[in-house]
Amino acid sequence: MGEVAVDEVKVNIEMIEEGEKEKNNDKAMEEENETENGEEQRNEVPLRKNFHRMDSLDKEASHVSGMPAASKVLSTAAVLQLAFQSIGVVYGDIGTSPLYVFASTFADRVPDKSDIIGALSLIIYTLTLFPLIKYVFIVLWANDNGEGGTFAMYSLICRYSNVNALPNQQTEVMEELSAYKLKLPNRYLRRAEKIRDALERSSFAKTALLSLALLGTCMVIGDGILTPCISVLSAVDGVKKFDAALSKDAIAMISIAILVVLFSIQRFGTDKVGYTFAPAILVWYIFIGTVGIYNLIRHDSTVLKAFNPIYIVSYFRSDLKKAWISLGGVVLCMTGTEAMFADLGHFSVRSIQIAFAGLVYPCLICAYVGQAAYLSVFPEHIPDAFYKSTPEMVYWPVFTVAVLASIIASQAMISATFAIVKQSMALGCFPRVKVVHTSNKHEGQVYIPEINFLLLLACIFVTALFKDTTNIGNAYGIAVVAVMLVTSSLLILIMLMIWQLSLGLVALFVLVFVSFELLYFSSVLYKFTTGGYLPLTFAAFLFFIMYVWHYVQTKRHAFEVETKVSMEYLNGLGSSLGIAHVPGVGLLYTELTQGIPAIFPHFLTNLPAIHSVLIFVSVKYLPINKVPPEERFLLRRVGPKEYKMYRCIARYGYRDRRVGSNEFEELLMEHLKNFIRDENSDRKEKNEEVQNEIHFLETSRQAGVVYMLGHSSVKASEDSNLLKKVVVNYVYDFLRRNFRQGFVDLQIPNKNLLQVGMNYYI
Repeated sequence: MGEVAVDEVKVNIEMIEEGEKEKNNDKAMEEENETENGEEQRNEVPLRKNFHRMDSLDKEASHVSGMPAASKVLSTAAVLQLAFQSIGVVYGDIGTSPLYVFASTFADRVPDKSDIIGALSLIIYTLTLFPLIKYVFIVLWANDNGEGGTFAMYSLICRYSNVNALPNQQTEVMEELSAYKLKLPNRYLRRAEKIRDALERSSFAKTALLSLALLGTCMVIGDGILTPCISVLSAVDGVKKFDAALSKDAIAMISIAILVVLFSIQRFGTDKVGYTFAPAILVWYIFIGTVGIYNLIRHDSTVLKAFNPIYIVSYFRSDLKKAWISLGGVVLCMTGTEAMFADLGHFSVRSIQIAFAGLVYPCLICAYVGQAAYLSVFPEHIPDAFYKSTPEMVYWPVFTVAVLASIIASQAMISATFAIVKQSMALGCFPRVKVVHTSNKHEGQVYIPEINFLLLLACIFVTALFKDTTNIGNAYGIAVVAVMLVTSSLLILIMLMIWQLSLGLVALFVLVFVSFELLYFSSVLYKFTTGGYLPLTFAAFLFFIMYVWHYVQTKRHAFEVETKVSMEYLNGLGSSLGIAHVPGVGLLYTELTQGIPAIFPHFLTNLPAIHSVLIFVSVKYLPINKVPPEERFLLRRVGPKEYKMYRCIARYGYRDRRVGSNEFEELLMEHLKNFIRDENSDRKEKNEEVQNEIHFLETSRQAGVVYMLGHSSVKASEDSNLLKKVVVNYVYDFLRRNFRQGFVDLQIPNKNLLQVGMNYYI
């Protein structure tokens, strides 16, 4: 095993050194390596260099150079600029936690000083262990080429092993592009290979891994619903100082009005929202940090002893059950932590780290220490600890900024929700929705109108239902800790299989982080009946939708593979395909990357004529953030040259923009011309033949391009059980009809669209 790995390293080095020398040999191999009865010749876009030869176009389509790609290097000025923006987008949520943490921790009692010291110690070390150490210094590095979130972690794992359970994404031999061939054999590498092999052999493991990623995604979206509700409600609650008789209904209505404004401005994009909100959040952190220091000096500086973790032990010893229950409130001090990772695609690792370690963390510590100092003197003020501890002379400025900060706090999880929905959709696990790119400078910044509207409706429902922060806080805690547990589970696999760390370090991570996360989770579950059911209900509903969509898409793809038309059928029709030809280019979209789709005979049967040039187009989404433009298309000839039929695989990452139809046609035609020239580059006597074919292609393009789609209707087979019939015939059909259709997502103009119906029985 060791000798093979060393030889592979040598081979890779030699291939890099001899790239151009082997060019002619590769072309000879292309001519000899024919598939599908020897008539379908294989080639690639000539702009690609030194790509490792594979036997299958599907395998080749799963890879692009730069997988895994190095992170983009930003200038210091750009990093600082992003750090400033991240303050307004990422850190509003965790920054508004001081509004309600102490009130949620002691919701059912008035604490004594020792309880306050114990709770403060818990808050200090919770903030230190999880947001600072776990996320800022560990989790952020488990990104997928700059993209964060549970789905990005899943796609990272898929790029290092063949465990992808997504339709049209069955990547093969991913180790060809992984770090496995770049490392000398050692026990960590061998262990990583064993884990990878075990995952690849187990269909259960593949399904469980995808389910875990889906669950984490659903919990983040649930978090995105609860964050605006609790943040805005807790801030608006401060208006009671102006009118103590103000009812909960009135506060809820004011909060709903603010939420409507918040979601209305999302269409302007993260870039503009970040620059607009960042100054307000910066002022907010300065306020809470300064007020905290003021309270510490004025009221009780002895609370600083909470930095000694022994007071955590004393707190639990005094009343174990009450201390355990209070963890459900303490955990709220790290709400929004997952946003640091989920929103990573909008910024960069360094910018997130600088903003948190340099501003957010120290200001939060000062704020909580100051509140504890005040409460040690006035423990009866625990229900309204934040506003009661605010000095009278700065109360209204702080209240005004608090309302702004609470609005901005919602931005973190809203942006994260947009990012992960886009990732999920691109990877085939979410119904199609419209994705709007809102920044030309930062490609990960997106806005999704349909999701924005649904989030607004959900937030209005939750705010009107609960009307106060206590029960929402109970729900919030479950969402926060559940996402952390999912992230930790995926991170452990990344540590073992990709980072190849020692078992000791992995065990230390589990002991320090996972064990405490489980402890927190047990506490928040205790409040399941008083609001804790809400995020789990949201998550279950979203998980059901995503899994149904994934399940049917997978089955549909498998059906297309099983029922594809053989080349013998095509050859039997002859070069005319048994049908009249008209000038033009026909783009027939199919999910198959090999073989003739079953929909093709339907076109021949239902159409009076076919176009003079026919291209089978398959759109393949890779588990990578972006595909280089020069590697967008893979091309191959289908049948003999006189058929004028080609296969094209258009590859996209989950951060790639979709171009308009005209630009797509221009790019495709240009690559197709290069393909024709390249496959005959060593045959000078055929130059005239090549020019004639290119001229024929150009003439056909000028005659018009028509996009042909199979209007498929997926149905459960007659022998299916009742559950499958309900899921496929009703649930999936409802989703398909009420979300965007495929040709809209592909940006195909209606005037150039031709559809033929076909039923799929799965």
